[in-house]
Amino acid sequence: MSTIIVRYADRKDLKFTSIDEQANRETIAKKIDLKHVIVAEYDNHKAGYLRLDHFWSKPSDPYISMIWVLEGYRKRGLGKAMLSFLAEELKGQGIKYLYSSSQADEPEPQQWHRHVGFQECGYISEINEGIDEIFFRKVL
Repeated sequence: MSTIIVRYADRKDLKFTSIDEQANRETIAKKIDLKHVIVAEYDNHKAGYLRLDHFWSKPSDPYISMIWVLEGYRKRGLGKAMLSFLAEELKGQGIKYLYSSSQADEPEPQQWHRHVGFQECGYISEINEGIDEIFFRKVL
């Protein structure tokens, strides 16, 4: 039976949690120190990560800025496991909602959000080089 372990990232995970190149390593290192980066391991191999931001820098408005699972590990429950870990941590802090988003031209990520309990709550038109961004909210 395969094992999934979800944990907060540490500085040894910096290279792995930077592979999407959406943020520079210095920024990600700071996020690691703040416990805003989560890592999922599958059978002792790093297989996915999640980075957290906050709208308007308010701790009460957490936003998943990146959730990434390596291609060979997708559809094994890693994204759902990271989300569950994060949801429990946020609920323990009294947070009521978690936000996330997906580009409008990415139906698979939109489907995943809905599958794990997010509901569409708005969008920003043409924010990504002419592509709309759809926002989702999950009640914790």
